[in-house]
Amino acid sequence: MKTIIFIWPRFFIQLLVLIGLLGAGCNSQQTNNVPDKLTIGVVSYGEGKVSLENYERFKDYIASQTKSIVDLEPAYNELQAIHQIHNKRWDMVFAPPGLAAIAIGKELYIPLFSMEGASSRQRSLLIVRDDKPIQKISDLANKTIALGEAGSAAGYYVPLYDLYGLTLAQIRSAPTPKTILEWIDNGTVDAGAISEQDFEVHRRSFSATKFRILHTSRWIPPGVMLLAPTVDRNQQQQIQKVMNDAPADIAGDAGYVPAARIPNYKEFIKIVEKVRPLEARVKQTPAILLPETPTEQNQS
Repeated sequence: MKTIIFIWPRFFIQLLVLIGLLGAGCNSQQTNNVPDKLTIGVVSYGEGKVSLENYERFKDYIASQTKSIVDLEPAYNELQAIHQIHNKRWDMVFAPPGLAAIAIGKELYIPLFSMEGASSRQRSLLIVRDDKPIQKISDLANKTIALGEAGSAAGYYVPLYDLYGLTLAQIRSAPTPKTILEWIDNGTVDAGAISEQDFEVHRRSFSATKFRILHTSRWIPPGVMLLAPTVDRNQQQQIQKVMNDAPADIAGDAGYVPAARIPNYKEFIKIVEKVRPLEARVKQTPAILLPETPTEQNQS
């Protein structure tokens, strides 16, 4: 039996050594990775308005458990929040219903947890003074209406849906729910939209005025904690586990409920998508609550 001996050329041996060194360098880089960075988006407008202090402990907890650099970034209006979500600059979002519908429906954000504890299901009310001869929604035609901030589910999106098709003399934007009742009380507006919860809280400040509920909307789902579609699957699972295991006080401050069922947003997304084309109309006088025609779009 003959023995075959391979004689390796010197350059080939050098090549193998070089590959080994490169591999070691790669492994060294992998073990010294820069920590991942996560940006948490929170809302400071409408019914989602929160104090950033509520999220500080949650931010520190997520950072320590995921070994990530975590930033907390507030949005002070709907346009800013939608811009951050559209550009996937928020990895995690604590979203009230209006923003959640846009993020899930248009931007493919993934709902992870319900915020039922902080923003439980609610309804939108259309309120008038009891001495007004307004008995049904169609009676609001050519009247002045107050809405909440753009982006609010109960104060903006849902009432626009319920008023769809009407021509209003004017739509006024109120900075707070209490302002809406003040305007109804002093006759500045003929009616206003407000959440059921806010109405119960603020009506007590107007004991001399009798308000009447003209219309009660369908139920609005609670807000949700969302994850950007750009977060990879492994990191998503890690974040979900860490949030599930969070101490009750930290989860409570952040406003999510690990054990609560994630709300179904399918129908609410349809509502928001139907009324968003009306947003340009809201600022017009009169406010014709139908989408702009191609002719009007060309003229604008």
